[in-house]
Amino acid sequence: MSSAKAMAQAQFQSLTAERLDAVLAVEQRAYAHPWNRSHFLDALQAGYQAQMLVADDALLGYFVAMEGFEEVHLLNITVAPEYRGQGWSRVMLDALTLWARGRTAQWLWLEVRVGNERAMRVYEAHGYRRVGYRRDYYPSIHGQREDAVVMSLKL
Repeated sequence: MSSAKAMAQAQFQSLTAERLDAVLAVEQRAYAHPWNRSHFLDALQAGYQAQMLVADDALLGYFVAMEGFEEVHLLNITVAPEYRGQGWSRVMLDALTLWARGRTAQWLWLEVRVGNERAMRVYEAHGYRRVGYRRDYYPSIHGQREDAVVMSLKL
């Protein structure tokens, strides 16, 4: 599917347990340490905001966010590897920002692997700032851990 065609046809749909197999397939391709089925099911059961971005039958990406008091915490945002570099992360971040504002959130928060400079550039271009670190936050290779950069966006 061409990028222009996908852009014209892209829409958000609720991420549901019935559609989780497609999400898990993307998650497995996208990450060395992916979320598993229980992570997603727990998020859905808790009522977190979980949206898929689709065009025709193609899953372009998805995000999961948790609402707190006057804030929203982005837990997972993923663009399918074959659709990276086409602006879909910005589309999803825009949708998340609009939803969070509609919920009267004052802040958006996220963590990103310290080695994921590409993602940090996307977040910074969207207005997020680096505000801290979490040591040994993410699993890494050979049982080791990787630090996270904490980023926030004032709404």
